[in-house]
Amino acid sequence: MSTRLADRSASAAAPWYRHLVRDELGVVLVLVTLVVVVGVAHSDFLRVSNLLSTAQSSVYVGLMACGMVFPLAMREVDLSLGGQYALGIVLGAVLIRDGWSPWLALLAILVVATGLGCVNGLVTTYLKLPSFIVTLASAMLFRGVALALADGKQISGMPLDHAFFDVFGGSLAGVPTSVWVLLVATVALTVVFTRTRFGARVRAIGSNPDAAEFSGLPIARTRVAALGLSGFMAGVAAVLGLAFFGAGDPTVGNGYELTAIAACIIGGTPLAGGRGSVPGAMIGNLILTTVAASLVFLQVPINWTTFATGAVILVAVAFDSVLRRTRGHGLFPRRARPPKQEETS
Repeated sequence: MSTRLADRSASAAAPWYRHLVRDELGVVLVLVTLVVVVGVAHSDFLRVSNLLSTAQSSVYVGLMACGMVFPLAMREVDLSLGGQYALGIVLGAVLIRDGWSPWLALLAILVVATGLGCVNGLVTTYLKLPSFIVTLASAMLFRGVALALADGKQISGMPLDHAFFDVFGGSLAGVPTSVWVLLVATVALTVVFTRTRFGARVRAIGSNPDAAEFSGLPIARTRVAALGLSGFMAGVAAVLGLAFFGAGDPTVGNGYELTAIAACIIGGTPLAGGRGSVPGAMIGNLILTTVAASLVFLQVPINWTTFATGAVILVAVAFDSVLRRTRGHGLFPRRARPPKQEETS
């Protein structure tokens, strides 16, 4: 085996969490600093119950943000996530109301959400339309279907004593089950993004689409799969939302897709494509959720919420950018690579 291949194999065998320590340090420091500052100003903010509640609130957009990393890394964008989330919740509520087992309704939500994501990818690819336009239109379509299915009102009367609601709407070891799902999804998608052929194709296509096409990479199939995965994560969020709220509200999810994009950008996934960070997207969303929760504790007027959120996005992105630039100048240096050697048989 050549030395180059051996070096590549050793790099692939590196633990996935090394990327969290190396690449997401900036957003982690922003999150920790934010929690500490608010905790010093208002000690009740640091109560375990409040921190768990904040984490619970971050789950739904957090799952969407983790899935959004894949399209963004390919220079695509999915603006239909909020509509898919609303449609998934309403679809599940309608099916359960009509006598379906909640477990079958769960599968139906995931299958439909994944299928809708794939449809976005197919339309984008074969009609050669920008994903921005396609998913913006499909977001309206999905939300319109949700409103029609729910007849414009909330669907209630769920069998809340069913195990489905106890499991996914409850807690495990004192932590909400949905938070555990978010953590597992973050780990799984990080491995997919950084350690699989699919993830490598996503990054390669986003880095240089022309070179990827010239080299024969399956761009169309990868785009459909990336948007399908994004839809699947919206479906997972819908399942957890239905289990937690116990009702189907067709008006939920407004603006979730934009918050998910902001979380990805804060976490180090650029709109220019070519790279991304699933843990960074999750942490970026935690920053946004923490800001919203801290404003309540600090009694900031609600009219300033949007302003504060935008300011935090700018500060977080700027801080992370500075940290990445200084990492190579002695503050947080990357480990130097060994000098290249000639290939040997």
